[in-house]
Amino acid sequence: MKTLVIITHPNLEQSRINRAWMEELKKHEELTIHTLYEAYPDGKINVEHEQKLLEAHDRIILQFPFYWYSTPPLLKQWQDEVLSYGWAYGEGGDKLHGKELGLAISTFGPADSYQPTGYNHFTMETLTTPLQQTSNLIGTRFMPLFVLNGVAYVTDEQLAQSTKDYVEYVLQPSLIKA
Repeated sequence: MKTLVIITHPNLEQSRINRAWMEELKKHEELTIHTLYEAYPDGKINVEHEQKLLEAHDRIILQFPFYWYSTPPLLKQWQDEVLSYGWAYGEGGDKLHGKELGLAISTFGPADSYQPTGYNHFTMETLTTPLQQTSNLIGTRFMPLFVLNGVAYVTDEQLAQSTKDYVEYVLQPSLIKA
């Protein structure tokens, strides 16, 4: 299975978690690692290149820190421009049908804050519903979420375990029941 990991962190060099995840993924030559802020520092996305990249892979992982209950701005722009009508959805928009789409998210808040009784009042599954619906619209099969909460308090040991778990998540043959 050809897997593309799209990393979208506006300050990846200073990110302890997302950078560690990326560095570990880079050890696996069978993965394609694509960092949006590095590729498009000016915010001008090459839509044709991005679409060809997506077409060439079976699994797409969007890796990002959770920003204001959503994605970083460049990933939202990427969605708006790359996942276009007639290509990703709508009449003739079937280029991503049958592919897998996963999310790898880091959050500042602890896991218990992402519960109905927690500080954020909603689970991560609920808060990522727009991305799940995007997956439905573009015909991809949505993978279970991969989330690391409370990044400000993650120990080195927890980060090492999370990194190992993340690589396993990305490389698993299939996380989706047929």
